[in-house]
Amino acid sequence: MDLFDYMREQNMEKESPLAVRLRPVRLDEVVGQEHIVGRDKLLYRAIQADKLSSIIFYGPPGTGKTTLAKVIANTTSAEFMQINATSAGKKDMEDVVQKAKNNQGMYGKKSILFIDEIHRFNKGQQDYLLPFVEDGTVILIGATTENPYFEVNGALLSRSVIFELKPLSRENIRALLMRAVTDREKGLGAYDALVEEDALDFLADMANGDARAALTAIELGVLTTPRAEDGHIHITLDVAQECIQKRVVRYDKSGDNHYDTVSAFIKSMRGSDPDAAVYYLARMLYAGEDIRFIARRIMICAAEDVGTADPMALTVAVSAAQAVERIGMPEAQLILAEAVIYVAGAPKSNASYMALGRAMQAVERTQTAPIPVHLLDAHYKSAGKLGHGIGYKYAHDYPHHYVKQQYLPDGLEHEVFYDPGDNGQEKEIGERLRFLREEADK
Repeated sequence: MDLFDYMREQNMEKESPLAVRLRPVRLDEVVGQEHIVGRDKLLYRAIQADKLSSIIFYGPPGTGKTTLAKVIANTTSAEFMQINATSAGKKDMEDVVQKAKNNQGMYGKKSILFIDEIHRFNKGQQDYLLPFVEDGTVILIGATTENPYFEVNGALLSRSVIFELKPLSRENIRALLMRAVTDREKGLGAYDALVEEDALDFLADMANGDARAALTAIELGVLTTPRAEDGHIHITLDVAQECIQKRVVRYDKSGDNHYDTVSAFIKSMRGSDPDAAVYYLARMLYAGEDIRFIARRIMICAAEDVGTADPMALTVAVSAAQAVERIGMPEAQLILAEAVIYVAGAPKSNASYMALGRAMQAVERTQTAPIPVHLLDAHYKSAGKLGHGIGYKYAHDYPHHYVKQQYLPDGLEHEVFYDPGDNGQEKEIGERLRFLREEADK
């Protein structure tokens, strides 16, 4: 490192954001995540004893994944190396592996490789690391906001311990904020700021478990608020509201929170809870979810979970989808809310969904079972010579416009795929079908 590199590092340390400057360097400075770094917990003991195996930290932004990696870096006697999956190429990976081999062969020293955003690595990059993790050349520490069971190579997972980090509690966030405004060495203590209790509560609540968001807001407040006549900077509720005007929403359109929210949305409509359904709709809208995606999910729910108990539900859902396309935001929110509440409040049945499933299984089992001859098309030239259509009974020529005849292929004629339930219009459908069949048997 030359003089210029040293000066640049010193300046970056002074000018870096508050959330970076306050990052703990020792385990006893870590706030939150007691379920994994409590004194009697496995990770705490492993870090203290410097006996780490490969691990993956998984959790929302601002919960301390990189922080814990930095704590390990300051605690371990092993060589600590770091790369970011968004920018690292093959050459970077080859360099760290070669350095780890040299540490192991020449000095008998272990090497820890921290990969931030490891889910950004493609399968080939993860496969490259696998043999070096397996033989102990490197101890892997991965950090990801995505579910590692979906995004990380299964072979790497099997060689790693996964620790899930939870959103920080309001009490955790309050503690961090107080540390930020009182710490004179790394925090904002030199500004002599006073944070009012309601402002502290507001920031802790609005940060929604994200320490970085809370610290960014308090830093903005302190640096932009003029001193009062008493010489202090007063962070009032009004100041706090200006610094974090919208609640931090842990929602990524391609990540776990997206799928979890959509899952809760669908299950609430299916479970006939319009309050919960419209709440999850609001969460998706608040986070900027694509309104066309939401409309598609409502249509699917109407077909799968309401079905023939209320066929109008699908009509409402389709109409809502078309209206959303034509009108756009913000008015589209009202249309989606109406459709969601209708589908959630409609009688439920999955009979049509189950009927299709049973029919698909029958098709898979019987493949191309011959269609009964009397149902075949009799209009093309050779159809008459082949006897197609002969014996077909035209339903409208019979009482109630129904006649009993074989419609399913041979071997399947006694199969029942559609079993209507007792909800909504499906009860009427079931009663009508039973009536027609009983009349035909007389």
